[in-house]
Amino acid sequence: QDRALASIHAPTVAAIIALVRRAGAEGRRIFVCGNGGNAANAAHFTTDLGKNASAAAPHPFKVLSMADNVSWMTAIGNDFTFDDVFVRQLTNHAEKGDLVILSSVSGSSPNLVAACEWARKHGVETVALVGQKRGKVADLADHLLVVGDGHYGRVEDAQMNILHMICYAICELGA
Repeated sequence: QDRALASIHAPTVAAIIALVRRAGAEGRRIFVCGNGGNAANAAHFTTDLGKNASAAAPHPFKVLSMADNVSWMTAIGNDFTFDDVFVRQLTNHAEKGDLVILSSVSGSSPNLVAACEWARKHGVETVALVGQKRGKVADLADHLLVVGDGHYGRVEDAQMNILHMICYAICELGA
């Protein structure tokens, strides 16, 4: 765990904090997505940003975890393809200037790659938190933070630490 945490580039975290602050101040929507443990991290981050950070900010954050609507996700997966579970939600909700935060250990999950590609085509800014493999998302994202480890548990733990840093920087320092 020490290696994973030591690999986190603090200036990049600071830049992402500023980006999230700016998105909130401008009233932009923030969409968060991930699979497996990162789906849980997306839900946790959305709760912290939507509740705690919003209470400390002049305006509440418009934040949505795209991994939380199981009925919608399974309908999309069943009727279309699981690769589209995030893209189809973005199609309904996202607008130019919004922000998508993608969290993945491999960086190559087809549904995250598709979401990142869609976001680029539609002027939606992207942040990718990935493990050392980086994957396809790393080349597509506007902002990238790599956790220098390949172990799923350690990377997901480090990514949740990063997401906590973002929220609590806003909670403690204001938006």
